[in-house]
Amino acid sequence: MGNIDRMDAIVEFLRQFGAWGLFVHSMIDAIFFPIPAFFMQVSLSLLDPKAALLLATVGFVGCLIGTPVGYGIGKLSGKVLLNKFLKKKWVDAATAMFGKNGEAAILIGSFTPIPFKVFTILSGGLNFPLWKLMVYAALGRAAKFYVVGTLFYMYGQAAEGMVKQVSLYIFLIAVPLLVIGLWVKRRRSKRKEAAEAGTGGEAGHAGGAALPQPGRGAARSEEA
Repeated sequence: MGNIDRMDAIVEFLRQFGAWGLFVHSMIDAIFFPIPAFFMQVSLSLLDPKAALLLATVGFVGCLIGTPVGYGIGKLSGKVLLNKFLKKKWVDAATAMFGKNGEAAILIGSFTPIPFKVFTILSGGLNFPLWKLMVYAALGRAAKFYVVGTLFYMYGQAAEGMVKQVSLYIFLIAVPLLVIGLWVKRRRSKRKEAAEAGTGGEAGHAGGAALPQPGRGAARSEEA
């Protein structure tokens, strides 16, 4: 039995436990498992659309619990583990995204075909702050889980065709908003730095003006 067959067998085994199986799948999805929990969420939501929002919550919580575990693995092993089990192009793409902006990489990574575990492990390997990883992972993964859950809850089994492209739709909406948000954040940071630099320069100038002039002091001493 090949690796793919083994992974499929594990997914089928977990699916038998319904929401609990999705919880476990979502948790290990953020740690090491190569098959995204998205597929189990969809299959279980098809069976019971009324439970779609509950399933979304279960998957979301499982992902958040698994995220710091993946981070810890990254702290210990760095990129060695990623290169061993995942495609090199995924690891290289995620590394390049982190090099530009870690926060954006995590948010965008929530919607891309790159497995999310790449970002959790890479965050640890690159010493990205854990609290930031948790915040941005919560935002990104909540969007994906709950969009899928809401579609199934509202449209039932008819939503199956809609969710196939859900990552693309979220990506097209989220990325422009993210770019705008980062642009605004950088402009504010630059303005703050400029204001602090100006305040520091004025303080230094005032301090320099208050210093006594050695020449005059020496002249007064000679006169005395």
